[in-house]
Amino acid sequence: MLHHLRRLAVAAAVAGAAVAAASPATADLGEILEAGTIRIGIPESFPPFGSLGPEGEYVGYDVDVATMIAEAMGVELELVPLTSAQRIPYLETDRVDLVISSMGANAERAKSIWFSNAYAPFYSGAFAAEDLEIDGIEDLASYSVGLTGGTLEDLALTDLAPEGTEIVRFGDNSATLSAFVSGQVDVLVTGNIVAAQLGEDNPDLSLETKFILNNSPCYIGIKQGNMNLLRWVNVFILNAKLDGSLNELSLEWFGQELPELPVH
Repeated sequence: MLHHLRRLAVAAAVAGAAVAAASPATADLGEILEAGTIRIGIPESFPPFGSLGPEGEYVGYDVDVATMIAEAMGVELELVPLTSAQRIPYLETDRVDLVISSMGANAERAKSIWFSNAYAPFYSGAFAAEDLEIDGIEDLASYSVGLTGGTLEDLALTDLAPEGTEIVRFGDNSATLSAFVSGQVDVLVTGNIVAAQLGEDNPDLSLETKFILNNSPCYIGIKQGNMNLLRWVNVFILNAKLDGSLNELSLEWFGQELPELPVH
């Protein structure tokens, strides 16, 4: 029932955004509460964080987080689908109040906007069937490992893998995934988004995360100066972690327990 209600809320939010696309966002917390509406930027096409679903509504982890924020704030939600390049400009020009779009935090971006505490995992890791005993990178010497050649995952694993690890490099992601699905390799090293989609498409794989290779979690973007909104969002994230809401979304969209996320 909760999942169905979220879907109805998302459909209404997208419709509201289409009607009010030209109006400016409301900015800080007090103004949002007074207006009764919050506008949130979400991924236009980046599953499982956000994408257009089969019934014409946006679905994904970020979409559900946006819905939860509006519900917790007690305001109407307007979803604004955007591309990666639009995330910071939309905040700076008041087209959205928040950006929840699988955005990593770095020093360059922090010159332009503020970031909340982390709300979602995003990482490269080793993935394999749950019955394989792999607790860390040192265990890879017992298995064949497939990855896409020349990627960051390739560079990191080449440096860190124990002697004797059989690393099989493929020309592109499609070839890497096909090799893993067909059993040519035992372990897949890729991004968690790719692994989540693969697990959803192939439930018989019983895919699980064995260890994280590179960690780059996601943060909510907020326009500089909106301090009350930033504080509220951080409290929301804290409570959503404590009450298990974010863990529920992680299981639904990523197929795994929510890992520990950094705060600042």
